[in-house]
Amino acid sequence: MAEKVGVYVCDCGSNIAATVDVEHVAQWAGGLPEVAITREYKFLCSSLGQAMIAEDIKTEGLTRIVVAACSPHLHEKTFRRACERAGLNPYLLQMANIREHVSWVTKDRVAATSKVKALVAAAVARVQYHQPLEPMAVAVNPHTLVVGGGIAGIQAALELGDAGYPVYLVEREPSIGGHMAQYDKTFPTLDCAACILTPKMSDVGQHDKIQLLTYSELEEVSGSIGNFKVRIRKKARYVDDATCNGCGLCIEKCPRKVVDDGFEAGMGYRKSIYTPFPQAVPKIPVIDRGSCIWFERGRCRACEKLCPTKAINFDQKDEILEVEVGNIILATGWDMFDCRRMPQYGYGRLANVFTSLEFERMCNASGPTGGRVVLRDGVTEPKSVCIVHCVGSRDKHYNSYCSGICCMLSLKLGHLVLEKTAAKVYACYIDMRPNKKDYEEFYWRLLEEGMLFVRGKVAEVTDVARTPQEEDQLIVQVEDTLLGKQRRIPVDMVVLMGAMEPRRDARETGLKAGISCSMAGWFIERHPKLDPIATMTEGVFIAGACQGPKDIPDSVGQGAAAAARIEGMISRGTVMIEPVVATVQEERCSGCRICNSLCPFNAIDFLETEKVSKINPVLCKGCGTCVAGCPAEAISGAHFSRDQINAEIAGLLCDADGRESGAELAFAPAQAE
Repeated sequence: MAEKVGVYVCDCGSNIAATVDVEHVAQWAGGLPEVAITREYKFLCSSLGQAMIAEDIKTEGLTRIVVAACSPHLHEKTFRRACERAGLNPYLLQMANIREHVSWVTKDRVAATSKVKALVAAAVARVQYHQPLEPMAVAVNPHTLVVGGGIAGIQAALELGDAGYPVYLVEREPSIGGHMAQYDKTFPTLDCAACILTPKMSDVGQHDKIQLLTYSELEEVSGSIGNFKVRIRKKARYVDDATCNGCGLCIEKCPRKVVDDGFEAGMGYRKSIYTPFPQAVPKIPVIDRGSCIWFERGRCRACEKLCPTKAINFDQKDEILEVEVGNIILATGWDMFDCRRMPQYGYGRLANVFTSLEFERMCNASGPTGGRVVLRDGVTEPKSVCIVHCVGSRDKHYNSYCSGICCMLSLKLGHLVLEKTAAKVYACYIDMRPNKKDYEEFYWRLLEEGMLFVRGKVAEVTDVARTPQEEDQLIVQVEDTLLGKQRRIPVDMVVLMGAMEPRRDARETGLKAGISCSMAGWFIERHPKLDPIATMTEGVFIAGACQGPKDIPDSVGQGAAAAARIEGMISRGTVMIEPVVATVQEERCSGCRICNSLCPFNAIDFLETEKVSKINPVLCKGCGTCVAGCPAEAISGAHFSRDQINAEIAGLLCDADGRESGAELAFAPAQAE
């Protein structure tokens, strides 16, 4: 029985129509074999456009649909639903991407129109070999894994836990809290960071639905949406968390002090056994094996001898935990740019050049200076401070992107200097970007408080004096673009606003979870505007600054959004997954097992009794690796059969204007598999 194909060509406003003669393409497509109806429409994705397709399916008896429009990644589901509403199997649809692949990549109207004809011919040829498919229902495990205990991960875990669903919260540090726990105040409201974060941390620690796994790391992820299997390494603390009461006596009696390059950003000291900060959750110490006298020399063990609950255990080993979850949220956060990479600013070489994180710890009442703003000598209060914006941001040599938070962070730090000292405060900026609620008002507040703004990118920070007034000062060399002249600003202290960068191991973490990173290293979302929390791997979501630079409110919002998406799936109980999977024709399988080693999703098992391979459709992602790799051609991919691919290629090779030369090749039945 001959198929009846409907072809629909979209103007996409002027996105496509400005470059492609869509009306001509629609008329031309009417002459293709098996095409029963063609239409050109301004916005096919609109409700009226979808209704038109559905009506034609019913009234014209269409059996196949071709839509030439924008990316299938964006709208294939939209048109599949339109087909389904009209009673046509949604997989009897084929899309031709004529926006991203044609109109957006050329201004040549003739060439663009010719290419669109080829793509439409290919789609018409291919769709005739489509087979009806049915999505598969998969039960969703109600447990969720949240990786990262910063504010985004905390928010996600609490949302899910409060909804009654079990959560595993994995954090690699000894305590949850992330970078927010290091801050003094938050902009633009100047709330105490600890005051608003600590209650949430406490809620996580006491929540009956949240299993908190601190000092732990993600090892391996297998499975797929609804049923992931996860291996977690719980590192040895050398302290038994079941018996430790958090009294702190072990920390008090430990004789070894070391520089704290973690929580205190190198500004303070901690013991070899420590909790990162006073409000840590859980309040269980961890022994730093690298600085502990017992592990170095085989002597001491003072903490073990004095512990009242006998919680110290030097024989403790790492544990491997295996858990099953339905969904995963990655909220792994960010790292600060290493300001030593820009030696012209003197960090690490000039004593009184600080990073923003070091300055945060200095300003914090629980920090190494008790909240006093002082120079490196720990005594002298600065009389002048310069805050340098965009260190490592908006710079093609380091990070071309804007880190988003630096302008407001510099305003906050400027306020703290003015609040705590009598110093004069300069800010050297490229552009001020206070672009969210109440941010602009905060900028004007700092102007009124007396903060001085110099528009220009700092060229150098040096201690080389040229005049007596510059002696014993740091000199900030900057071109003031508003005044149109070079300036040398002598100050006592310089604070560098380092860029937000992806975690150093973001790519490795992404590979474990089956997602990708951008060239900069941030996790890639499904769609940057319409779906910023989902990823291309179903069941894996991202939240917070692991997706890109963002501040606390945005991180909280993303954490809650990811949790809401998962709650919806858990409440439904099942999720429908794509039936576009591979299958093994057992009678042709030789048992060579090549496909088993090729599959990136571990979806292929070898059945010893039958001596053949079998594909788990729940784990299979339809990538086609096994189809291409099978030497016996015993594996076929649903929706990407050899008939379909051959017909599509033949359609592309068809002469777009005459079609006689390639018509027979394009529309003749493909060779049987």
